[in-house]
Amino acid sequence: MTTPQRLGRTPPSPEHAVTSLRERKKARTRRTIQEEALRLFSEQGYEATTVEQIAEAAEVSPSTFFRYFPTKEDVVTQDDYDPLLLSAIMAQPAGVPPLTAIRAAFRSAFASIPPREMDQLLFRTRLSTTVPALRARTVDNLFSTMDALAGAVAERAGRDPRGPAVQALAGAVLGVMLPVLSTWVERDGTTPLPDLIDEAMGYLEAGLPL
Repeated sequence: MTTPQRLGRTPPSPEHAVTSLRERKKARTRRTIQEEALRLFSEQGYEATTVEQIAEAAEVSPSTFFRYFPTKEDVVTQDDYDPLLLSAIMAQPAGVPPLTAIRAAFRSAFASIPPREMDQLLFRTRLSTTVPALRARTVDNLFSTMDALAGAVAERAGRDPRGPAVQALAGAVLGVMLPVLSTWVERDGTTPLPDLIDEAMGYLEAGLPL
């Protein structure tokens, strides 16, 4: 039998294996909590659903819920899409203009999201645009996303992430995303989100012609 050593590879250490297993278990727990929360929100409404009910449905304690999601709002508004998008931006070829790179990154990032997860995203977006407490939290998250986007753009261009040009570009991208998400919800997802984003980014890339 060929061993990893003979192939020139070092087998993972026991500590790495334990850490990887722990991270996978944490990811499963986080996903289960969010899925059960969304199911309960769909069945009985956001306001009527308590953290205790979510924890019971996910078979965890309320304290465990709060280790993964600091508030009930976070179980709707938190996701892993920012790192996915930023990774896609950084993967674009060097020399590609910033808006072109961001537009391509949106296409590739959202293409990797499976249909069931997109359905969940549509439901979370609907909640975020209709529940007042969630709308406020969503605005906070958008500012965090704008800062992260500015950081990625600045790193690619060798610019200051707090510079006015970089901040204006990041703000413009987030600005076109708001009506895109609103339109997606209004159409109940009948128009794919990646298509809506690509159309809006195309207008922005062309200088917003009317």
